[in-house]
Amino acid sequence: MEFMYQDLPKIGLLGGGQLGRMLLQAGIDLDFQISCLDPDPEAPCHRLAYEFTQGSFQDFDTVYQFGQAHDLISIEIEHVNIDALEKLASEGKQVYPQPHLLRMIQDKRTQKQFFQQYGFPSADFRLIESREEINQHLDFLPAYQKLGKGGYDGKGVQLIADASQIVEGFDAPGLLEKAVDFDKELAVIVARNIHGEVKAFPAVEMVFHPVQNLVEFLISPAAISDEIEAQAVDIATRLIQEMKMVGLLAVEMFLTRDGQVLINEIAPRPHNSGHQTIRANTTSQYEQHLRAIAGLPLGDTSTTVFAGMLNLLGEAGYTGKVKYEGLEEALAIPGVFPFLYGKKITKPFRKMGHVSIIGESREEVEEKANQIKKIIRVIS
Repeated sequence: MEFMYQDLPKIGLLGGGQLGRMLLQAGIDLDFQISCLDPDPEAPCHRLAYEFTQGSFQDFDTVYQFGQAHDLISIEIEHVNIDALEKLASEGKQVYPQPHLLRMIQDKRTQKQFFQQYGFPSADFRLIESREEINQHLDFLPAYQKLGKGGYDGKGVQLIADASQIVEGFDAPGLLEKAVDFDKELAVIVARNIHGEVKAFPAVEMVFHPVQNLVEFLISPAAISDEIEAQAVDIATRLIQEMKMVGLLAVEMFLTRDGQVLINEIAPRPHNSGHQTIRANTTSQYEQHLRAIAGLPLGDTSTTVFAGMLNLLGEAGYTGKVKYEGLEEALAIPGVFPFLYGKKITKPFRKMGHVSIIGESREEVEEKANQIKKIIRVIS
């Protein structure tokens, strides 16, 4: 079938953060008309979007009215008003990922129950309604308490090692997930378009910030055997097929000490673990998401080089107008590509940008990453 560019859908994107910003940049190459809705008038997308609407993506009326003006509605953050998206879908609007899947993913409890119901490997868990209820599961500790709803970027996760730490837990519905003895944390990003075509990116290896519990550094491809790679990709592929999801799905996984691959969590959108694909893969995760929701053929996901990614987080002790210390020195290093998110105000540990790094070997990438860690500081 010949693709006619004048038939490209008008896309309304819920969220105007850095993921949206990189989606917009990818969309320009294919001449997509993408508008954004975000509560922050200075959101990273506000200058790049075809149209920018300030408003809450969690408010029913705001989301519904925004969606009515577009042919296709998608997201760059999953904490959006699902009722409005369901109404838009019932009225014939294309909404991808589908609202019922977003509703399931919004709550980590229903995520885990879905994995269990359909036989996907994941750590053992127990559902709880309050902090006090943890006392009924002392035999299950150590475990991670996770809020059912509202957690993101490491927020909403708390290790409960023993009974003495229950007082530090969240007093809200959630789950206890058995602490896993793992060797590596992996992620596979997989896409499925409206015609059912599925393609996965190679697995990457993630290192998390010791305090903030968000991805600090990743390396691609992951240092794992072909067997583990195939297992991780197969899990992600089967999962998106079982869900019949349209769009991009990031599947975070544990590789345990005894060689099991377990799903940790999923995100139905472009993800921090795929930033490096802009420079390191034939097709970026952002272009792939747009191809998937628009019904275009999915792109080649091959990794062309060794790559890494470092998040640029606001330094502790600095709040105010952002300054990037050491950026010129970093730009002088071959294979180093900073991506700044356009956020004018820095705060401690706020995501302000990232640096993609490419090289001819894993060792070269890691060496450059260690250089960058010492060179760039996000201050005010």
